[in-house]
Amino acid sequence: MRTTRTVPARPVLIVPLALATAGSLLLAPGTAGADPKPVTREGAPVDDRAARAPESAARRALAAAGETSSTATDTRGYPRRQVLSPDPVNPGDKSLKLGLVPYHGIAPKLNALQRLGDRVSVEVAGRSAGGHRLYLVTVTAPETTREARAQQRMRDLIERAPATAAKSPEIKRFYKTPVFVNSNIHGNEWEGTDASLKVIEQLATAEDARTRDLLAHSRLYFNVTANPDGRIAGTRANAGGFDLNRDFVTASQPESRAMRRIQLDTQPAVLLDLHGYVNGTLIEPTTPPHGENYEYDLFLKHTYANALGMEAAVNALGYTPAKDGVEPAQIPFRDQEEGWDDWPPIFTPQYAAFHGTVAAHTVEIPLAVNNEEYDELPVAELRRRSAVNTAVAGAAVRATLDHVRERRASLIADQIEVFRRGASGAPQVPVSPRTVPGVPGIGPEDVYTTAFPRAYVIPPGTSRAQRSAPAAARLVDHLLANDVRVTRATRPFRLAGRTHPAGSYVVDMHQPKRGMANVLLADGRDISDKVSVMYDISGWSLGRLWGATVEPVASGSLRGAPLRPVTEAAAVARVAPHGDLGLRLDDPREIAALNSLLRRGVTVREAPDGSAIVPASARREALTAARTHDVAFTATRLTGTTPLRRPRVAAAVTPGELFALREMDFDVTPVSTAVLNAGFDWSGTDVLFVSAGLDRARLTAPARSALDAFLGRHGLVGRGATGAALNAAAGLLPVTPVAGNGDANGVVRVTNPGPLTRGAPDHTFVYAPLWFTGLGAGVRVEQAYATGNPLLSGHWRPLRDGSGGPAAAAGRAAVVSGDRTVLFGTEPLFRDHPKGEFAQVARALFTVAHSGSVEESG
Repeated sequence: MRTTRTVPARPVLIVPLALATAGSLLLAPGTAGADPKPVTREGAPVDDRAARAPESAARRALAAAGETSSTATDTRGYPRRQVLSPDPVNPGDKSLKLGLVPYHGIAPKLNALQRLGDRVSVEVAGRSAGGHRLYLVTVTAPETTREARAQQRMRDLIERAPATAAKSPEIKRFYKTPVFVNSNIHGNEWEGTDASLKVIEQLATAEDARTRDLLAHSRLYFNVTANPDGRIAGTRANAGGFDLNRDFVTASQPESRAMRRIQLDTQPAVLLDLHGYVNGTLIEPTTPPHGENYEYDLFLKHTYANALGMEAAVNALGYTPAKDGVEPAQIPFRDQEEGWDDWPPIFTPQYAAFHGTVAAHTVEIPLAVNNEEYDELPVAELRRRSAVNTAVAGAAVRATLDHVRERRASLIADQIEVFRRGASGAPQVPVSPRTVPGVPGIGPEDVYTTAFPRAYVIPPGTSRAQRSAPAAARLVDHLLANDVRVTRATRPFRLAGRTHPAGSYVVDMHQPKRGMANVLLADGRDISDKVSVMYDISGWSLGRLWGATVEPVASGSLRGAPLRPVTEAAAVARVAPHGDLGLRLDDPREIAALNSLLRRGVTVREAPDGSAIVPASARREALTAARTHDVAFTATRLTGTTPLRRPRVAAAVTPGELFALREMDFDVTPVSTAVLNAGFDWSGTDVLFVSAGLDRARLTAPARSALDAFLGRHGLVGRGATGAALNAAAGLLPVTPVAGNGDANGVVRVTNPGPLTRGAPDHTFVYAPLWFTGLGAGVRVEQAYATGNPLLSGHWRPLRDGSGGPAAAAGRAAVVSGDRTVLFGTEPLFRDHPKGEFAQVARALFTVAHSGSVEESG
């Protein structure tokens, strides 16, 4: 058992008291504010505020979703200079109050840095959801085109032929160690950007032997501000409302995809992700549970060693609690028992581990300058704190560069070993004092490994039994975007005693990035008994949640199988040449295609099986929709009944839900308690969707009356506690909502007896799960938690009194419907992730909107 500090693992309850006690002394250095959760990542996992993101942010993100621009094939030499055009001066940039570089000051600063010599290059890696440029700075010794091509060839060899790379004298002598410093992914954690700019300037001009040696043998990549939208606005999230440090598995946002592209192209051996604010400075590696798909012995070896160097450098700055309000640095693996884990691959360092990074760290600088502190502290105190934070971040970066210079050979050798194990199918090496010498306190609580299957088979989705073709294509393209190798069968083949159809996709798990493939496709596991609580999500399986059929194959040989590598999924788009057309509505792409047709005025009817019937006369419009959304319109003889209309949705929902609704091309207007109190015109709305930020009790009398009148004529789709509370307050559906453990989350087994869940996967996602009892007359169960233990993967414990656990939810209603109302106790749109569940919400919106319009017209 490793030693622990006096700070408890999850000290949420004691912190408000501590802050209140120190309230009158806020300006004293000894009481400088720290993160309210010293050993947990900041930011509520479940957002209870209504999203307000502009539609333009979603349009940018969705338009850029298919972009595959890469610098991997760019073999120009270094430096690669470009003159950046200036951004308009923005006096409202929140950085200015802290005495930091505002976003509009970054481009001029980078232009000036490029002029200092021949070591600094600047490229634009993409644009944010808000349209701001994302700057990638490379610092290295000059390279000719020939030398740059040699670096690319060696990098490719390391991943694609690791056994050969391990023996290469050229790599040992000449390969430059890639290092990636990621700053400001949370927009209101500013100082990593300023520290990086200072380090870049020093590296650009320093002539000492250590610097020259570092740059001759390394390429240093700086993502100067990963979240310019948030930097400007002083928000954690980007312009789309997304926490980018939770988006790596889904990659819904352009900033996340840009960071992913940088990692794939540069293949960093070492990564720093600069954050704030935890006092003392928190430096990973983490507490358990540790991701079971990592080569964790190699990861822990280097991450812990570099953490020690960063700790020493930060403490050597001389800041003290009494003089400066700065506590000594801490390393969670050594100093905590739980509360700061690296289980999910949604965080930057944890995601990087699957691309060969063997030393990866979140670094949380110490003194809070955001949120309440930003609003309440004097400018002089804020600037003092920011100066301290900038120095701490700079010390962490410089210590890391020293580590890279001294440990280059070992870092690259172990990156090669990560890829070699994957390519050869070698077993993982459990961590122990023997396998990772020099790291204190390793115990059985740190051992997490998995059994990799021999392969995964993803059928093409051409039959009902295989679910939808768009889902299979989307999943394959997502795997490829994450650098997972995928092949496709040119004819039927047998594997492990089963015959698979032609067109099936196969993921051979003997590949360099097997961990990446498995962490996306595998079920995951129930870790409820491993730790008392998790900070963020504990289950995320794309194989269960994205709507495609995914079949793990435990053993067998792929030798002789008719498989060809693919670089993109086969197109699904097709339109039957004759007759009326049928469109399945099981996938968000199909929902978007339907809404696009309705938006263009095409008459579409609902079929008895829940699909959509498009008349033969609209074949041209169907062809456009098929190509745009990559969906199939098949010939049908079904007769459509109910005419459909594109619902106009008023939505008090989370940012992920708002984005998902726009992804499905619904006509959405964000609302909230404040919007309704300001006077909302309900005449342009067909259905209200509520999951966050709308409290009927806080409405003014006129706003409450208008809401009640709307609900009396139309209807409600509600999710979670907020949706259920509005249902109860308005007296709509006679049910009793029961709240599960508010920390519980993961992938759960369900049954789907209702029409709204027709064709839905038999698994869904929950966070703070809810279920419904006391079902009154007219209430229909659309979805229920499976009997037994419904949790497949994740973390779901009962509360201390025994309530709220998975056993209490087993067999209970998870989704219910009735008179113009549908209530979800699950999270079918969570952070835009569980794509296979989206259609449930879409059907609910169509059903409720239609029932209201029929009654109104009648």
